[in-house]
Amino acid sequence: MALKEEIQVARKKVVTDGYDMSLGEILNLYRDKELVIDPAFQRLFRWDDERKTRFIESILLGIPIPSIFVSQDNDGIWELIDGLQRISTVLQLTGELRGEKAEELGPLVLNGTKFLPSLDGKRWKESAQGAGDGLEQSLQIDIKRARVRVEILKSESDTSAKFELFQRLNTGGVELSEQEVRNSMTVALNKPFYDWLVGLSENSDFINTTQQTVSAIKAQAGVELVLRYLAFQSVPYQPGLDVHEYLDAALIQIATDETYDRDLRGEEFALAFDYINDALGESAFKRWNGTTFQGMFLMSVFEVISKGISENLEALRGMSAEDRKTFIVTAAKGLWDNEVFKKNSGAGIRGTTRLTKLLPLAADMFKP
Repeated sequence: MALKEEIQVARKKVVTDGYDMSLGEILNLYRDKELVIDPAFQRLFRWDDERKTRFIESILLGIPIPSIFVSQDNDGIWELIDGLQRISTVLQLTGELRGEKAEELGPLVLNGTKFLPSLDGKRWKESAQGAGDGLEQSLQIDIKRARVRVEILKSESDTSAKFELFQRLNTGGVELSEQEVRNSMTVALNKPFYDWLVGLSENSDFINTTQQTVSAIKAQAGVELVLRYLAFQSVPYQPGLDVHEYLDAALIQIATDETYDRDLRGEEFALAFDYINDALGESAFKRWNGTTFQGMFLMSVFEVISKGISENLEALRGMSAEDRKTFIVTAAKGLWDNEVFKKNSGAGIRGTTRLTKLLPLAADMFKP
């Protein structure tokens, strides 16, 4: 297919509209539940008070607000896709923000700025102390009348269009990890599936074997590892495909597949990590130096061992607990004697190369 034809086909998957609205109108939509910010998106609300203040300062100074993007469902309800930090800041300031995040944040108290030092200590409504710390009505009106362009992804768009749009708008910065973006859109695609993924990531055997750092947990790395495990089971990896594009596509395919048996896959996941934890424990996905397993968690080891175990669950189930444990430990050590694994598992190896070379090894290396 020629490039122009590919563009024409792709454009048909995205149906958009857009117009300017005041922040006051957006507040009303949110208040009437015609604009939705899902709780999973709220967890990504990370601006500190200084950045929130600078945004409110920009509004008061008349600086144009960047466009926000929403997705419209069949009932006409809008779901915020991009613009979370900006809209949530206004909602927090005005006291309209709902949910656990609102309780956690409390009222927004502004800081002084270079251009507006008198903003220091100001809030939307005067505090109980009556210290004159509320914003004047005229300033409140200025904020509510400030206009923003709303770009609308219509309900006629392809199922994956919302995922693609959110991903492209949010992966260019440093604030969201690939998996945080992916998690947010999983909620939009299939909320029960998202809850199920999170539940698997909280499995005690999985947590003990993956030994995730605090920063990794914050970036939802555990959910990504679960997704990798499930993707390798159900969606063949196409050599050369960007790893995150592969995971994105696998997520959409699995989450929208009505025949996907979550109960069965969940049981298999629990059994696989029960076997891995029993055999290797905290050392499961670390380097074997000839004497002991040591060092940090290695993605290459996780991918090969988890896929290898999942591919051979029935055979492993038929072994005694002691024989199974001995076999898994021996196989895990044996990875480091395999020249293909050693050559394609170290630092500096591209993910595309790693998956292309190592995934085919998994089933055979962990076959009893």
